[in-house]
Amino acid sequence: MKAVFPGVFDINNSFATINADPGHKVYNERTVKQDGKEYRIWDAFRSKLCGAMKKGLKNFPFAPGSKILYLGASTGTTISHLSDIVGEDGEIYSVEIAAQCMKTLIALSDRRHNIIPIHADARQPQEYEDVGEVDSIYMDVAQPDQDDILIKNARMFLKKDGIAMIAIKSQSIDVTKTPDAVFVEVVKNLETVFDVLEKMKLEPFDKDHLFVVLRYRG
Repeated sequence: MKAVFPGVFDINNSFATINADPGHKVYNERTVKQDGKEYRIWDAFRSKLCGAMKKGLKNFPFAPGSKILYLGASTGTTISHLSDIVGEDGEIYSVEIAAQCMKTLIALSDRRHNIIPIHADARQPQEYEDVGEVDSIYMDVAQPDQDDILIKNARMFLKKDGIAMIAIKSQSIDVTKTPDAVFVEVVKNLETVFDVLEKMKLEPFDKDHLFVVLRYRG
């Protein structure tokens, strides 16, 4: 076992985080006990962030104490691992519009107090303006205007030189164009306010997705 990022470990070629809620699983993930600690195996087929790590991600802005705005929280699979990483001093502001997902997310936040569920539309960041400045934004929102949503939220919340990550889903943007054509257009728009640090396709973990790491120019 070795540390690959802050709070992330390689256990037999699988990534894992130390369970902040020992004895409890979030999405029926595998757990491993070692040196008195319980590690949760991070499933790359359930988490685009883990898929990007499997594809060689180099920039990882999350660490103990990080303040994160997470757009498209869903039921909290990836968020649960970020919760392990940021610890008691960190905060994950988790925006989700679907009421059914929010129920699961709220239940998760009852056990993990660094997760703050926000039932809101990521297109309307003024609905959660009290979040304030964040260190990083992670976005997994399958909407046609997902690039504009990220830009709007970055302008409102992301600190200068802060890192944003987005999983671009081509099929949610324009099914009449090839995924590569969609990716080029979206990245060009993002480059109006961000510097691109990394780009990687997420196959075989997710089809027709481009994972992009960006630095906000402010």
